[in-house]
Amino acid sequence: MIRMPLATASLLAVAISLAGCGDDKKEAAATQAAAPAATSTAAAPAATAKVDEAEAKKVVAHYADLALAVFTDAHTTGVALQKAVDALLANPNDDTLKAAREAWLAARVPYMQTEVFRFGNPVVDDWEGQLNAWPLDEGLIDYVAGDYQHALGNPGATANIIANTTIQIGEDKIDVTEITGEKLASLNELGGSEANVATGYHAIEFLLWGQDLNGTGPGAGNRPASDFKVGEGATGGHNERRRQYLKAATDLLVSDLEYMVGQWKSGVADNYRAKLEAESAESGLRKMLFGMGSLSLGELAGERMKVALEANSTEDEHDCFSDNTHNSHFYNAKGIRNVYLGEYKKVDGTTLTGPSLSALVAKIDAQTDSTVKADLEATEGKMQALVDSANKGVHFDQLIAADNAAGQQLVRDAIAALVKQTGAIEEAAGKIGITDLKPDNADHQF
Repeated sequence: MIRMPLATASLLAVAISLAGCGDDKKEAAATQAAAPAATSTAAAPAATAKVDEAEAKKVVAHYADLALAVFTDAHTTGVALQKAVDALLANPNDDTLKAAREAWLAARVPYMQTEVFRFGNPVVDDWEGQLNAWPLDEGLIDYVAGDYQHALGNPGATANIIANTTIQIGEDKIDVTEITGEKLASLNELGGSEANVATGYHAIEFLLWGQDLNGTGPGAGNRPASDFKVGEGATGGHNERRRQYLKAATDLLVSDLEYMVGQWKSGVADNYRAKLEAESAESGLRKMLFGMGSLSLGELAGERMKVALEANSTEDEHDCFSDNTHNSHFYNAKGIRNVYLGEYKKVDGTTLTGPSLSALVAKIDAQTDSTVKADLEATEGKMQALVDSANKGVHFDQLIAADNAAGQQLVRDAIAALVKQTGAIEEAAGKIGITDLKPDNADHQF
């Protein structure tokens, strides 16, 4: 997939590059979370009261509980995907391929709700590029259509790991005879190009669906199950290596998710949660608000929606092979709401609740809390409109088509809601004493 140069946006204490944060590999947003920004999207008021330290500590502890719950669900659904992939490889047919695709879609629901924990928490930001980097040059991985347009200057854009046991990158030859998770992970950003993504959800998505060759028309990728067969009836070529690739990438995904669950478990002396809870309550609250605002404006409104809309570019569409972009965006927004309200609906149907940012803000200024909650609800409504459209057969890639004025307006409305809620998030931050969180669009016009 093609990466396109963009203007940048900065939010809540750090310049967030719209060209970079969407590839889910940048670390600056997390590591500079405490630095003051130059400008703001909203005039944050001075703090009107100081929150109780003990109450704030409980909110931060519950934030960690939320992270543990959502990452645990991401791992659980990842294991279900792993089992479905194993079933597909044991007996490749239309039914097992469909089941594997459905398991991938189900796994995205909790994972997309984890991304609000990325910004402000370096342990997540440093880790997640291996799981969710995008867009990707799928020609690095497997066969592609003859008119495939890759990222300019990418030396690995047509390497086709599945078809070759050795790939040439400049003057270097890389042995890929053995396809393992470790080997694939080493190929991420091969040759210095961020378009070279060899692992994670989107590499697996591409293998399960294949390229979406429909442009802004209806339809997703349509890879046949026979691409995973060996012997009679096999299609695609190099099928044993394709099978090895899918297995290795899926197993690595599950292993990575298991690692992150461990980072949020309570009672572990040297994990990330222990470090977070040892910090001041203000630091924890800052990370919560920074994560909400960064995902809301720089990442979701900016990179994941505005970029694709302005360029009418399906190449910049998240979950593009499966046409699952509407759900991806919806659950990103849901994650922001989860953190503010201190609640998360688990995949088993139960809801985790506890001390919340909302309660802290409401105790100091009930009107500000009401405003944030109203904005979060309005955003969810705009995101639901994207889901409803997809359920009626008009997906995100169709909405952003140059000749679809009504569809583009649905996307613009969602972006506007995200921008508005970001201002409310900063106002809430000011109310509880986090006065140096100042959104900055860095000349990117929303």
